[in-house]
Amino acid sequence: MRRGPAQDRVLTVPNALSAIRLVLIPVFVYLLFAHRDGWAVAILMFTGASDWADGKIARLLNQSSKFGELLDPAVDRLYMITVPIAFGLRGIVPWWVIGVLLARDVLLAAELPVLRSRGFTALPVIYLGKAATFALMSAFPLILLGQWDARWSRVVLAVGLAFLIWGMYMYLWSFVLYVAQMVLVVRRLPRVPARGAHG
Repeated sequence: MRRGPAQDRVLTVPNALSAIRLVLIPVFVYLLFAHRDGWAVAILMFTGASDWADGKIARLLNQSSKFGELLDPAVDRLYMITVPIAFGLRGIVPWWVIGVLLARDVLLAAELPVLRSRGFTALPVIYLGKAATFALMSAFPLILLGQWDARWSRVVLAVGLAFLIWGMYMYLWSFVLYVAQMVLVVRRLPRVPARGAHG
């Protein structure tokens, strides 16, 4: 019996990695507030590595899927909301940084009704957005490691803050590109009639 087309499959290695990352979100929050920072760092490192790897695996094993195209960025967004807020509550990252990161995602979410009126569920993920997410996911474990009382912690913290600044820059610039994409969609595509409008 032949397998269905890759784009229609749900049970794939990349989707499994995304599902594991999703399950680990509440585990990370518990560990962070329990001050078990070593395990929290391990989860953040796994998250960053698996987020980078799942796209590579999807192409290598021909396991790209429509479900994965929705699940992977959704899990990324949850991490980009949960981790900064958790860091803010523990006093690790300033709240203005968290505000910048969250504002970008809130503004993108506000565009969804406009996209759906043109027949889109979401805009295609752009490379810069993925790079920004990877930089931020690299920054978070380094910043958490930088809180440790050790000689090397200041160096690690400085590297983590550098990743954070660069990731924020790419994150905001990718937002500009997403807005440009949305403007093109609105200008070039007509509205899709609502269901039941002709019935």
